[in-house]
Amino acid sequence: MQGFTNSQIPVSEFPVLVIGIGNHYRSDDAVGLIVARKLKEKNLSHVMVIEARGEGAALMEWWKDANTVIVVDAIRSGMKPGTIHRLDAHAQAIPTTFSSYSTHSFSIADAIELARTLNRLPPCLIVYGIESKYFEPGIGLSPEVEQAAHDVVHRVAQEIQTKLQKLKADC
Repeated sequence: MQGFTNSQIPVSEFPVLVIGIGNHYRSDDAVGLIVARKLKEKNLSHVMVIEARGEGAALMEWWKDANTVIVVDAIRSGMKPGTIHRLDAHAQAIPTTFSSYSTHSFSIADAIELARTLNRLPPCLIVYGIESKYFEPGIGLSPEVEQAAHDVVHRVAQEIQTKLQKLKADC
């Protein structure tokens, strides 16, 4: 499932790219898609929002011309459901355990590490991982994950505004 808020305009036309990852039919695994949809509803200027399944090669293609990329996905690392992780891909490696319960065959962590090796990471790449509870077939988020999704929408919107203000000040 893919969606573009700004038609088919190239990513390079937008200072910020948000990629929500997930599967709408696997319970909490849909959280990245839900965050992306809520951000689309905000109609944030200078932001492209993509909904994706999380295939690593596609991620690398989307972010190849981007300046700032924010990725949101469901994870299972053993923490309490609803826990929000924010990782800067330039400051640390993304733990592969974040994707171990995912259906992504070439995971986000794999894509980031390959892009790092090839010197093709975007200048700014942030990953929000939302600790999830259920990955079984079904529609709808668990209450903990739903609350975390709302929190991540707020955090990402704030992060985008801060980034855009900085870019404006640098001009």
